[in-house]
Amino acid sequence: MNLVWYGPGMTAQLPTLTDAQVLAARGAKNAVDPRRPYAFLVEAEYQPVGRVESVATLFLTNRECPFRCLFCDLWKNTTDESLAVGAIPAQIDFALCELGLRPGDATEADPVRHIKLYNSGNFFDHRAIPFQDHGAIAERVRAFKTVIVENHPLLCNDGCARFQDQIATQLEVAMGLETTHPEILKRLNKRMTVGDFSRASDVLVAEGIRVRAFILVQPPLMAATEGVEWAIRSMQFAFDCGVECCSLIPTRGGNGAMETLMLRDHFQPPTLEALEDAFDAGLALGRGRVFVDLWDIAKLVRCPRCGPPRTQRLQAMNLGQTELPRVTCDCGVEGLT
Repeated sequence: MNLVWYGPGMTAQLPTLTDAQVLAARGAKNAVDPRRPYAFLVEAEYQPVGRVESVATLFLTNRECPFRCLFCDLWKNTTDESLAVGAIPAQIDFALCELGLRPGDATEADPVRHIKLYNSGNFFDHRAIPFQDHGAIAERVRAFKTVIVENHPLLCNDGCARFQDQIATQLEVAMGLETTHPEILKRLNKRMTVGDFSRASDVLVAEGIRVRAFILVQPPLMAATEGVEWAIRSMQFAFDCGVECCSLIPTRGGNGAMETLMLRDHFQPPTLEALEDAFDAGLALGRGRVFVDLWDIAKLVRCPRCGPPRTQRLQAMNLGQTELPRVTCDCGVEGLT
């Protein structure tokens, strides 16, 4: 890979893919049912109070996000049209019932005290989640200690505070910062700047809303030698903005556009070692919770001997928020696959 960041005031010769090119590179969407979330589960997550608690995570089916981010594959489980009013509350009812949780009736004795309403886009996009449904959604989630939604920084407005008032509990908004690398962020087709992220964080924090940041490890168009450094810089920036939690996402292919870039030597997924390095550094900052996304982590594993224990180490660090000794293996130097 011959990508080079030339420094401030100089030109980085990086390609830019338009909305049309991103769309043209896509495959087909998955078949989804507008009456059902496309996935749901209960997962363990380390909480700000210093212990691990269970979280109900619902992946809601709704209209596709209007932003055509270069790296995104979440569009695969979305609809082309907005859903009818009442569909999203019905999806929440279905998932909570299947998980054995009665909507609006959580108690201190319940093992699941937090809920994520992830919708493959932006919770405060009225074309995705109708504003008319906010009251009904609030009725179903207000008994949880924390309600976590995802949203684009440009769509963070007074609607966020109104929804927090409706749920009468702690709201947390997860936003994609992705990277603070100025040239690459501009080319991710995300339609935002680091200034936009900072302003959105200010708005949320001022209302007592927690902020979680998604940060890519080895985003497209970035030289492999710079992936860890920019992940660390991005975490530092996020914490400076008042973010309470950073989630590290190993950038993956699979959306068509990323494969196009791979063919041109403009993208390669991070190594497991790079993910470990970024996670270790993030925890060492000591400024807030740091998680690493282990979904599809098996694709980064190249050694059958050290891969599983290294994955287990990352999971243990997610749950303990403490750096653990690296796994060694004779497949290479310490920490390498």
